[in-house]
Amino acid sequence: MATNDAQRSSGSIPDDPENLLPEESVLSLDEYLAMHAAVGHRTRYEILYRLVHSGDMSPKELEESMDVDDSTLHYHLNKLVDVGLVEKHQRTERGQDGLYTYYRATVFGEVTLTEGVDELIRGEQEFESLYDSSDEE
Repeated sequence: MATNDAQRSSGSIPDDPENLLPEESVLSLDEYLAMHAAVGHRTRYEILYRLVHSGDMSPKELEESMDVDDSTLHYHLNKLVDVGLVEKHQRTERGQDGLYTYYRATVFGEVTLTEGVDELIRGEQEFESLYDSSDEE
């Protein structure tokens, strides 16, 4: 707690968290919080995880890889699109008629995943390995 008190007295931590944002911030604090809240749901986290680590995926590919039904998948995809973590794009496939929909993680999605939840998990793994006493006799 002394560190927090020292930081507060030196002025490095603003009283209002909104003041953490750069003056010309692209997003509001509420938008950042909505992004983090969105990945707080297991299905949305898993969708974002697959898109970040596997690249663009169609809804059908996501359904099959996650074993989730179509309506549930689209509900969660729409939530991720709404907060800006995932974007939807369409393209034609060579030799096929019509457009096909694909989803991909945005830069915000990738950072939210890799510097957010994934980083917490890595931190726990590092902590566990530092204090693992199973190797001791």
